[in-house]
Amino acid sequence: MRQGVARNNSIDKALKILASFAPYNHEMGTVEISRKLGFHKATVSRILLNLARHGFLQQDSHTRKYILGPSIIPLAKAVNQSLKTNMVNIAIPFLDSLRDNLKETVVLETISGRNTVMAYIADGPRLVRLAGDIGDRLPIHAAAGAKAILAYSAPNVKAGLLKTRMVSFTPNTITENKTLQTQLQDIRDQGFSFDNEEIDEGTRSFGAPIFNHEGRPIAAVAVCGPSQRITWSNRSEIIGPLKATAEKISAQLHYVAENKKKLVKK
Repeated sequence: MRQGVARNNSIDKALKILASFAPYNHEMGTVEISRKLGFHKATVSRILLNLARHGFLQQDSHTRKYILGPSIIPLAKAVNQSLKTNMVNIAIPFLDSLRDNLKETVVLETISGRNTVMAYIADGPRLVRLAGDIGDRLPIHAAAGAKAILAYSAPNVKAGLLKTRMVSFTPNTITENKTLQTQLQDIRDQGFSFDNEEIDEGTRSFGAPIFNHEGRPIAAVAVCGPSQRITWSNRSEIIGPLKATAEKISAQLHYVAENKKKLVKK
């Protein structure tokens, strides 16, 4: 029993040592890690050698200090790929819950090229069904979810997404770059977007961005409905639950809130 406890204790310490290199993977030596974690120096030295032997750490031959090693890379890629593949399944319970709460249609938009795609639709319980199906592409400059993603994208990404001419779908569609840029700044300031009948007359939507573990906006939640129900006057009833849902999905994708601040500054 004691041997099992000791083995588990060593595994626990090894995992804590690996985690201590996050988030920047700064080079650290035995003494620094020992002080940082409060472990005995001899214990740290032994664990570091074992982790290095298996490629989870690598040691600089000159400084004798360690950084994360190549064995970490395939594990990180596996996590990243699973999040991309399973994002819709991860989001569905939260989207369905939001639909049940607001009694309106909720859509998950994911970024694809210079558009967004309707990746999931939680149809509202009311009789009016919105136009559109899963797989339909939405314009980056007009859809609520798309604009939420665009607003929080890095400047170089944003410029690439807006290279093509902005097509007008209704009299309310914004097609002038300067006007859109002003709106995108407003979206960043308030944390949500609004589609004021910019794609389909008679339909309005609120949107909020979903961020991945790197702090990049990769999707958005949109609440959509007829313009007589989705108005600025009822924003307090929609925006709070909408933003909370987007934050919950982002958290499932290992997003850390401070990443967003860093991204917007770039």
